[in-house]
Amino acid sequence: MKRLGGRFQSIVMAALSVTVFLVAFPGDAVWSQPRRQIKMIVPFPPGGGVDVLARIVGEEISRVHGQTIVIDNRPGAGTVIGTEAAARSMPDGNTLLMTAPAFLVNPHLRKLNYDPVTGFEPVCRLVTLPMVLVVNGSSSYRTLSDFVDAARKKPGALTLATLPGSLFHIAFEMLKRATHADIALVPYTGAAPAVTALLGGHVTSAFVNYLEIAEQLKTHKLRALATTSPSRIELLPEVPTVAESGYGDIEAEGWTGVFAPAKTPKDIIAQLSSWFDASLRTPEIRQRLVDQGEFPAGICGVDFAAFLRKQYDDYGQVIRNANIKAE
Repeated sequence: MKRLGGRFQSIVMAALSVTVFLVAFPGDAVWSQPRRQIKMIVPFPPGGGVDVLARIVGEEISRVHGQTIVIDNRPGAGTVIGTEAAARSMPDGNTLLMTAPAFLVNPHLRKLNYDPVTGFEPVCRLVTLPMVLVVNGSSSYRTLSDFVDAARKKPGALTLATLPGSLFHIAFEMLKRATHADIALVPYTGAAPAVTALLGGHVTSAFVNYLEIAEQLKTHKLRALATTSPSRIELLPEVPTVAESGYGDIEAEGWTGVFAPAKTPKDIIAQLSSWFDASLRTPEIRQRLVDQGEFPAGICGVDFAAFLRKQYDDYGQVIRNANIKAE
């Protein structure tokens, strides 16, 4: 009986330990379930670059890990509506946010109900989207130096089309400061109308993501003068960076990243990071992304957090110096 009583006591103690664990770590217990549904908030309309990326990596994670990722498009107010919804979500790993540089730019331009630095847990920077300075294919400007020299000779005569208050606008101000050239900004509502204006000869130049003008570059309707990436673009090896062209260490490139609400447990963040990072390392996924002008980064955790902090500070400084205002 004593032996039986001892075994019974051990079983009771073990059961109590499991109960305490489940009470103390309810989020971890739920997370450990083999199958779950994760909602990915995308603060952009369906069909855009961020939305397509969310579906590509979401499908890969679902295929490999059996976790269902549902895309929830919530566009509006320059990504603010969807971002606020993500910030208010429970920090249990069931709701994520996939977004772009507007995440860090908006807080410098308007009052928001969330802080990008303290209101979220960085999961991974998934891809970078190289930014290119382009001119019309029939333009006489063949290099960035040609463009800058002309702008210096005729202050205000050369124009650049971009979306006000965007990362493109920030890159434009960086370029002006680095080259000491007086280039006039012409506002457009997005890349498509800016490119249309450039093709029609209504503006001299534009800053756009590579993926948005890849076809026009191939057909020579547009000409790339330089990129604002830290290194040359894999698909444009002949196009130098702004720094290589002799105008300082300008770095401003698009990116897409995944975030969880603040206070999401670290083990959940680590699990999510491993899933997203692994999806980018799949050769088929990587090639699919590169073909559409998105280059896998796979920068996660503390490294992604450090990147965000620096970008947030750099964007803010340019916005203040150039007195950029929200439209």
